[in-house]
Amino acid sequence: MQTRPLGQSGIEASVVAIGTWVMGGWMWGGADEQDSINAVHAAIDEGISLLDTAPIYGFGHSEIVVGKAIKDRRDKVVLATKCGMVINAPGGRSVGRSTAAGPSENGHLEIKIYNHPESIRDEVELSLKRLQTDYIDLYQTHWQEEDTPIEETMGELVRLKEEGKIRAIGVCNATPGIMDRYRSVGPLDTDQEQYSMIHRKMEGGSFQGEDGLPDQMEYCAENNVAMLAYSPLVLGLLTGKVGPDREFPESDLRSKQKRFSRANRQKIADLLGQFQPVADKHGCTMAQLVIAWTVSQRGMTHALVGARTPEQARDNAGAGRIVLDDEDLGLMNGLVRSDATALEM
Repeated sequence: MQTRPLGQSGIEASVVAIGTWVMGGWMWGGADEQDSINAVHAAIDEGISLLDTAPIYGFGHSEIVVGKAIKDRRDKVVLATKCGMVINAPGGRSVGRSTAAGPSENGHLEIKIYNHPESIRDEVELSLKRLQTDYIDLYQTHWQEEDTPIEETMGELVRLKEEGKIRAIGVCNATPGIMDRYRSVGPLDTDQEQYSMIHRKMEGGSFQGEDGLPDQMEYCAENNVAMLAYSPLVLGLLTGKVGPDREFPESDLRSKQKRFSRANRQKIADLLGQFQPVADKHGCTMAQLVIAWTVSQRGMTHALVGARTPEQARDNAGAGRIVLDDEDLGLMNGLVRSDATALEM
């Protein structure tokens, strides 16, 4: 398994990480707890060290499951979680309402982005308890909001680091301008963003013009900020296993997304089919190839991939042992530029 540093933190983590949103059950049609624990164990056994979770995943349930899974193997894990998505917070930015079962216009749970220092301190203590640990390796603000000055948010994160409760600091869903404000207070180690073959707004100058800063991936590469891709397989769309005939239950968030329409899934299948010679060359699955492509892009250092079962975890881990050469990347990047842009949504 290849490893890379998390920014300036001194922490090395596997290039393939296990993402645990699905283990929370919420918005994913449920999840079996023992299967989830077995998937984490399989991932660790295959060399995956980086585990990413968040309190909002199942309203704490994902963290509880992860805590149970790593209780007897904490020293083998680089544990990442987040703060800032808070239920019924006294301030911040509202992003929707929910019930325990899923999003609901009239739900009794109002979800807010709230990065106030006092709230962050409360959150970290709750996460430590659910995760059954006394420190978090990477602590990230889940989303950004304007009510709380970024400098105050980062000041609290630096204090938590000084106290030994966290070891590294990251952001999610940010911009270069926002990251500059974090970095003005203390070292920023990671940036986690949605990125895949069909979600490429982090590259190619999408952020050009914002205070003269370069695009997101180049910014991270130049400033020693590790960049973590979430949803690199687009909720399974790029695995080669979600064909046009697949049916999704209503409780599965994919049932309501345009990108999972039958027509779009057929277009994706056609694109992936053109990658097959590269997959055959490396003796790998299509999902492994797509993950390997993701972490081969300049500035993108790690990929977070979900798993419901040990088999999926082992398959994901295999991607961390694939090294694509210039010929492979030239072919794939050409196809992505010519075909996948039309699918971006």
